[in-house]
Amino acid sequence: MRINGHTELIAHIGYPTHSFKAPMIYNPYFAQAGVNAMVVPMGCKSEDFPAFLRSVFALTNMRGALITMPHKVSTVALLDEVSPTVLVAGACNAVKRTADGKLVGDMFDGAGFVRGVQRKGLQLQGARVLVVGCGGVGCAIAASLAAAGIGEIQLFDVNAASAGQLGARLQKHYPALTVHTGSNDPAGYDLVVNATPMGMNAGDPLPVDVSRLQPSSFVGEVVMASETTAFLAAAQARGCPTQVGSDMLFEQIPAYLEFFGFPTTTAENLRSVAQLSY
Repeated sequence: MRINGHTELIAHIGYPTHSFKAPMIYNPYFAQAGVNAMVVPMGCKSEDFPAFLRSVFALTNMRGALITMPHKVSTVALLDEVSPTVLVAGACNAVKRTADGKLVGDMFDGAGFVRGVQRKGLQLQGARVLVVGCGGVGCAIAASLAAAGIGEIQLFDVNAASAGQLGARLQKHYPALTVHTGSNDPAGYDLVVNATPMGMNAGDPLPVDVSRLQPSSFVGEVVMASETTAFLAAAQARGCPTQVGSDMLFEQIPAYLEFFGFPTTTAENLRSVAQLSY
């Protein structure tokens, strides 16, 4: 890639940055497509984030920002406008500046996850789902699953209040959806989602008791520190179909590109040009 005075930037903001995969997907795609833009990792701790988010958009060639852990939830209150998905999810992972200077946010984690499992053949209409982890990504996935027509959802988080608050938002916007909270027992669910950071580091505990997984359960992961996490390996050993964390990323990038006003592409093309390493 060539960097010059016309290069536009997308800030990839989070902390820590060692697990970031987006630059290794976006930047090869931009090079392939002839787009003079670059995604740049920017490590920012929570206490510095509110001031940094505003200041980074003072750069005139800043096209937008990708927001990742631990800032997806706190971003919402810092913006001028947000999408309906952000309101339900209570989190945001994409920010851009409009012509009149407003910061506008949207959320694509859930859409990427849902599109991925649907393309693998999982029927979500009326499905029973367990989501473990009710932070930014878990809330986004739950919101998009509800929009896809699932029939029942069980929410679990070590912070019970987080699960309860997400459940209340889901019931407000999707009154026909049956919502439960408080259990991470995976038995009997059509889809089991790990939306926690468990698996980012070697030796992490597993998010559920895998001995309770049934082979008919589809198991999805959000962790991208490795392609096949210990949780996915355990689920596969039980005979479960699975989705790796990076699938969620590849499936959501076309929507991100549209949001930022860049030429879009397919998840398949992104995988073909990506330069991922683990």
